[in-house]
Amino acid sequence: MPFDEQQLHSIAHWRAAYLGGADAGELLRSRQARLRAAAAAQAQPQAVWISWVEEATLARRLQQLQQAAADCPDRASLLARLPLFGVPFAVKDNIDAGGLPTTAACPAWPGAQQPAAASATVVQRLQAAGAVLLGKTNLDQFATGLVGTRSPHGAPSSVFSAAHVSGGSSSGSAVAVARGDVPFALGTDTAGSGRVPAGFNALVGLKPTPGRVSTAGVLPACRSLDCVSVFALDVHEAGAVLAQIEGADAADSHSRFQPGPARLAPGRALRVGVPAVPVLETAQGYELAWQQALARLQTLGVQTVALDFTPLHDTAALLYEGPWVAERYAVVQEMIEQQPQAMDAAVAEVIGAARRYSAVDTFRAQYRLRAAQQAADALWQQVDVLMVPTAPRHPTHAEVASAPLAANAVLGHYTNFVNLLGWCALSQPCTTTAHGLPFGVTFIAPGDADAALLQWGRQWASAGTASDLATASEGAAYWPQPATAPSLPLVVVGAHLSGLPLNGQLTERGAYLLEATTTAPAYRLYALPGTTPPKPGLQRVASGGQAIAVEVWDMPQATLGSFLALIPAPLGLGSIELADGRQVHGFLCEAHALQAATDISHHGGWRAYLAAR
Repeated sequence: MPFDEQQLHSIAHWRAAYLGGADAGELLRSRQARLRAAAAAQAQPQAVWISWVEEATLARRLQQLQQAAADCPDRASLLARLPLFGVPFAVKDNIDAGGLPTTAACPAWPGAQQPAAASATVVQRLQAAGAVLLGKTNLDQFATGLVGTRSPHGAPSSVFSAAHVSGGSSSGSAVAVARGDVPFALGTDTAGSGRVPAGFNALVGLKPTPGRVSTAGVLPACRSLDCVSVFALDVHEAGAVLAQIEGADAADSHSRFQPGPARLAPGRALRVGVPAVPVLETAQGYELAWQQALARLQTLGVQTVALDFTPLHDTAALLYEGPWVAERYAVVQEMIEQQPQAMDAAVAEVIGAARRYSAVDTFRAQYRLRAAQQAADALWQQVDVLMVPTAPRHPTHAEVASAPLAANAVLGHYTNFVNLLGWCALSQPCTTTAHGLPFGVTFIAPGDADAALLQWGRQWASAGTASDLATASEGAAYWPQPATAPSLPLVVVGAHLSGLPLNGQLTERGAYLLEATTTAPAYRLYALPGTTPPKPGLQRVASGGQAIAVEVWDMPQATLGSFLALIPAPLGLGSIELADGRQVHGFLCEAHALQAATDISHHGGWRAYLAAR
């Protein structure tokens, strides 16, 4: 059957087309040719795209895909081996792509004069997963800005309003995804550049924990804070991309990959911290939109906690009102000192402020940041995740032109502190205001909690309207997941069941319920005498057994040892066969302790026995 590439907007759409027998070469050549023709017809042809992969390079890539397909027996196995097979993507033009220049939106920059010899680690990893790079996108010059207007290639607009800015600095990547050019794109995020454009274009913007994704081959803004970010239409797809690009990298001296938890608050209601006094533009309908976001939280059964954000905003001030701007100066020092006219005036003014700071100022700021980190980390004793407006308002191009620095500064109100504190963040669509502008919220979690944050993001999206779910997702079972800390499935049969006296021993160690099921029909259950709280004993028998109701919990291996220390004799851990044939570790009882016990197997489980009593 024929496939229309213009109807392929998401990763799920492209995957469905390939499962249906579509030819990758035909679709991808058509997509790039259509986009290039559309760009050439515009008055400012490079407002979104700066450079394109050459036809010969694309042809070689398509040959590689053709060979990969020939090596697999069927399309399903091909997509299992290459999860992003034939999916087009774009990268912000401060990320190296072999054969293309890296301009950082500055034609005089040395990287703009010749092609990069090799691709950044993130590009290599995406290509290894089967993805196909189409080109590089526009940005605020040297990734300095949150407006998306500081580029000689033009200023993209929000796809919702030609009068309003796209947000930056990852302007081109966001707009390319929002208007359907590619199903996902990479940006970078130092102060909000991967979140603000997502909010202004109703996208998912995923900013990982600093160090989780390699920045090798990325032109730095602030080297110690930079993150590669992901723009996608759907939280499942953003997570699938992160799963491909995350991981340690010896080529990156700032690489620090540490898988974290799978859930933010296993076993209890999530506590969501929100600004006690939110800063929002009432005239644009943002205040009403924020109330709608709070109302959606309530539908998810969470506990909302109002917080004083002053310590976080004080931390944020260090980024541009402190010596961290010197990191930007270090990157462009030769140009700003010898060719300042080659730089955007606003960018040169922001970076040039670094001249005011001394080495002493830098150390003093480091001390302030260390104290701020200690205070900020204490927040996680009160809440599990923060929810903030992605931006306080959405400026127009005219507003930015009349006050370039002031209009930009307000956009970082809820973003600037995140990387300084080493946290991760996820910007998601929430609603559309009465003025027709998108309103997004950002969830912020502790460092290394990326996978858990995405899991919560899926819950948030599922509580929204159908328009929030931008893709025809095949379900969570398909999407590759980012790594989490090692864990062990554990079968519980008695007092550790949900809601029973010892269940807290699981939840306080970060365990969460995977499923309620039964054993294979090969067990007997006994009520043990003299136990406090009352406990059962489970024993496998050669004959006369039956299925017993159990729960399977996922226990972090890091906390398993302390849990095992609590298990009293005659109970212990062994292998239990479940109804579907799986062998899972779980509670069993020593045979000698069952001689004086009461056989309660006919109840079918401990909970039913307690109810019958």
